[in-house]
Amino acid sequence: MIDSHVHLDDEAFEEDREEVIKSLSENGIELVINNSSDLPSSERSVKLANKYKNIYAAIGVHPHEASSYNDEVEKRLIELSKNKKVVAIGEIGLDYYYDNSPRDVQKEVFKRQIELAAKLKKNIVIHSRDAAKDTFDILKEAHEKYDFTALIHCFSQSVDMMREYLKMGDYLALGGAVTFKNAKTPKEVAKAVDLDRLLLETDCPYMTPVPYRGKRNEPKFVKFSCQYIADLRQMDAGELEKITAINTKRFFGI
Repeated sequence: MIDSHVHLDDEAFEEDREEVIKSLSENGIELVINNSSDLPSSERSVKLANKYKNIYAAIGVHPHEASSYNDEVEKRLIELSKNKKVVAIGEIGLDYYYDNSPRDVQKEVFKRQIELAAKLKKNIVIHSRDAAKDTFDILKEAHEKYDFTALIHCFSQSVDMMREYLKMGDYLALGGAVTFKNAKTPKEVAKAVDLDRLLLETDCPYMTPVPYRGKRNEPKFVKFSCQYIADLRQMDAGELEKITAINTKRFFGI
């Protein structure tokens, strides 16, 4: 299995980070993509990727931290992107649920980072919460200008919206939310998505799947989401592991 979205640099792993990373292969995890939220976490992601063979990095500024984005941050991201273990720009996007940065700033920074990714010839990892229309509109316009592919992480939008993203050549990732009892839409998406565009993720330490909901999430828990989705689709979990691993390597160019 591959966990396409982790935050192993998060302080939640401060006490046992090395132990968690060393146990990845023991738990059937071939590799993980460590996603970033701001410049400091981008620096940490690259350090982790350089230290461990089975960790790759996505660098960028999350919408929560959009107000921190400036020319100097962008310059440093360009420098970091030259590292061979940096495989994407992310996670970037829009978050209107928390509104930690003004929405106009979020949109401007989102557009700037899409343009940056295109210049760097990197794909992008998208965070979108309560901002479905603006996220889609910005990506649709960007696809007409630039050459890139997007991964909508923790996909929570409708099946119809999912199909629109697939038409543009984009991918989506599903994780713990699909196992939640009242998560009707993610379940519908899991059953309907084209298998060659699906990735698995944990978003650890967040979004822990059933049966460990409420505890710290870890990459090893990706197996529960995998099994749940396989059951929804009435297919073998091992086959889903193989397909999503191939998709992940294709998307990130690994």
